[in-house]
Amino acid sequence: MPSRGKTQHYLGSALLTAVAVALLGYGMSADWSTTTFSCSSIPNGTNITAGNAVVTLKLFEGTLKYFNCTFLSADNFEEQNKPFHFIFHSVIPRLLESERTSAALQITVVTLLFLCLLCSAATILVSLYNSVSNPYQTYMGPIGIYSCGSLSAVSSLLVLILHACNVFLANAYGVVVKTLTTATLDLSSSSLQVGYYMTIPYLVLSLAAVGVIYKYQKTAYKQRKEQQKPTEDAPKEIMMY
Repeated sequence: MPSRGKTQHYLGSALLTAVAVALLGYGMSADWSTTTFSCSSIPNGTNITAGNAVVTLKLFEGTLKYFNCTFLSADNFEEQNKPFHFIFHSVIPRLLESERTSAALQITVVTLLFLCLLCSAATILVSLYNSVSNPYQTYMGPIGIYSCGSLSAVSSLLVLILHACNVFLANAYGVVVKTLTTATLDLSSSSLQVGYYMTIPYLVLSLAAVGVIYKYQKTAYKQRKEQQKPTEDAPKEIMMY
C-alpha cells in the first residue's frame, strides 16, 4: 500500500485534472468568438439601413443575427433582424471551398481539444491507480502522468494560438458568414468569448496536476537520500560488523 502522503498527492492531482476537464467541457459548449459586421448594401441594388450583423460562434454551431439592418427581400418583403443558424459540419465545406487554411485550422483546434480530454482522462486514471498501489516507474507511474499532463498542456496552448490566428488573421468566420446572406457585410471587429478563455485555466490546472506529482517525487527522493546518508558516511570498521 502507498503511504498517506503519496495517496494525498495523487488524489490531489486527479482532483485538479477533473476540475480542468469540467472547465474545458463547459468551454467547449460555450461561445468561442463574436464577430461584428456592418451592413452596407445588397448586391441587387436594394438599399439597406445602417446597422450591424453579429456572428456568435461555438465550436460546432453558430448564429448570425441582424441588428437594425432593415432591407427588402427579392419579393419586396421587408426583413429585419433575420436570424441565421448554421452547424459546424456545414461550415467546413464552405471553408474548404474558399479558405483551406482556415478549414485546416478549425479542424485542428477541435481535434486538439478532444486530445486534451483524452489525455486528461488518462491522467486521472493513472493518478487514481497510483493512489492505491505502488507501480514501477512505467507509463502507469509518474512517467505516465508527466506525459499525459504535458501533452494536455501543449495541446491546449496550441488551441489558444491557432484559434486566435483563425479569428484575427485568417478571418475564417467572415468568409463563412458572407456565404449565408445576400447582404454585403463589412468586417467591423472580432472578440474572443468565454469558451476560448476557459482553455487558459485548463492549461494552468493541467500543469498544476503535473507539478503536484513532481513535488512529491522530489520530496520522496530527498527523503530516501537522507535515509541512506548515515550508512554512506559510517566508518568502514562499523560497516564491516
